[in-house]
Amino acid sequence: MTVTYVIDGDEIKTLEDFWDVVGRTIGVDGYFGRNLDAFADCLRGGYGTPEDGDWVIEWRHHEVSRHNLGYPETVRQLELRLARAHPTNRARITAQLDAARAGRGPTVFDWLVRIIEEEHPGGLRLA
Repeated sequence: MTVTYVIDGDEIKTLEDFWDVVGRTIGVDGYFGRNLDAFADCLRGGYGTPEDGDWVIEWRHHEVSRHNLGYPETVRQLELRLARAHPTNRARITAQLDAARAGRGPTVFDWLVRIIEEEHPGGLRLA
């Protein structure tokens, strides 16, 4: 039987809010990754999800999240990333930041959806 984890997009204003909502809904002790790499690892199973992979995330009010996790939030996240980036990564992050400021390229919402689709294919329902 497929387990469905429902996250409410109305609660998500920032990427940090997403980590909180997903941690409460899916995670173990409130944790389900707090950065993109950890989130990807958690999606592979064993952090509150069934080991057999028979589960889905239903992202309700995802259009609200899509809006809130759009370019302004993407710019904010890339600025944070740039501030702590290794010098060899700064040019790449700066290019991503310039694109986001111009309203181009993937948004935070796109990052999250891509990770879910790559790490748990078929495991996302946008509602």
